[in-house]
Amino acid sequence: MNWDDTTDTTDGTAAERLVGSVADGEDQAVEAALRPKDLGEFIGQEKVREQLDLVLRAARARGATADHVLLSGAPGLGKTTLSMIIAAEMGAPIRITSGPAIQHAGDLAAILSSLQEGEVLFLDEIHRMSRPAEEMLYMAMEDFRVDVIVGKGPGATAIPLELPPFTLVGATTRAGLLPPPLRDRFGFTAHMEFYEPAELERVVHRSASLLDVEIDTAGAAEIAGRSRGTPRIANRLLRRVRDYAQVKADGVITRDIAAAALAVYEVDARGLDRLDRAVLQALVKLFGGGPVGLSTLAVAVGEERETVEEVAEPFLVREGLLARTPRGRVATPAAWAHLGLAAPGSQGGGNGQQDLFGA
Repeated sequence: MNWDDTTDTTDGTAAERLVGSVADGEDQAVEAALRPKDLGEFIGQEKVREQLDLVLRAARARGATADHVLLSGAPGLGKTTLSMIIAAEMGAPIRITSGPAIQHAGDLAAILSSLQEGEVLFLDEIHRMSRPAEEMLYMAMEDFRVDVIVGKGPGATAIPLELPPFTLVGATTRAGLLPPPLRDRFGFTAHMEFYEPAELERVVHRSASLLDVEIDTAGAAEIAGRSRGTPRIANRLLRRVRDYAQVKADGVITRDIAAAALAVYEVDARGLDRLDRAVLQALVKLFGGGPVGLSTLAVAVGEERETVEEVAEPFLVREGLLARTPRGRVATPAAWAHLGLAAPGSQGGGNGQQDLFGA
């Protein structure tokens, strides 16, 4: 069970969605209490856990600090949680900051110079760090030293500052934006995958136990199936279903109670919410399945272009409900089926497939 990441969005839409993967203040408070403390408690990400366990055990056996670690993946999959587990497994303190908070090289120098030996520095959204700070980080990661510039202009002097060995854990939702020199300095790189429903069921059961919520297997499966492969969303849905069960039922979460609760919150059986369905309905009912331009689609649903592109589309594409083609957005046959409609043979899915594969 792993919930983390506080990724910024283009507007407030993602943070307000029940199925959004961005953590708000309430999420962060609950997550702090529910986070696993070691790799044994961490659910899912089997390969990453196995590989990371080897890295940390070897470092402890050598009596050395662990290699720098880069964790990439969508928000809510466990990057912050793993960084805290790394520190706990190494018996070291952890310092937490983020790329957007480091705007100048001096900001990074102040953080690095105050680290203790063996300390873990967690740098969230590392791809959003400023370029001068990024270049300073190269030397700090490789040689454990930084050059502090004193003065300005021709009289400026670089004073080398030795740093104690430390472990940098970088987290990013967009690994492709990291420059190769920075990626190459990480000794261990892991990509966090979306969770399978069975794994999310385990997340829901563990979470319910910690929250003192009674839930049966079918209820947990219903919540897991609507959680979009993301533990943070499963955790959030569980809290909302718990509220419904306490007010409308006897407090026990069953499949029927979970389904009824999530119907109130407009989260359907596939995990789509109001915005997702609005995009699909506009695409299918107003434009015959497409192709249609992104700006036109955004106007049709009354949202900003960036909201549709960055908040709604990624999940719809991943679920195979929408295709991005050179001519515009196209509803797939699965989208028509999800809305309970029959896809026209010569429109919707047909044109979409031709556009998608280069006709």
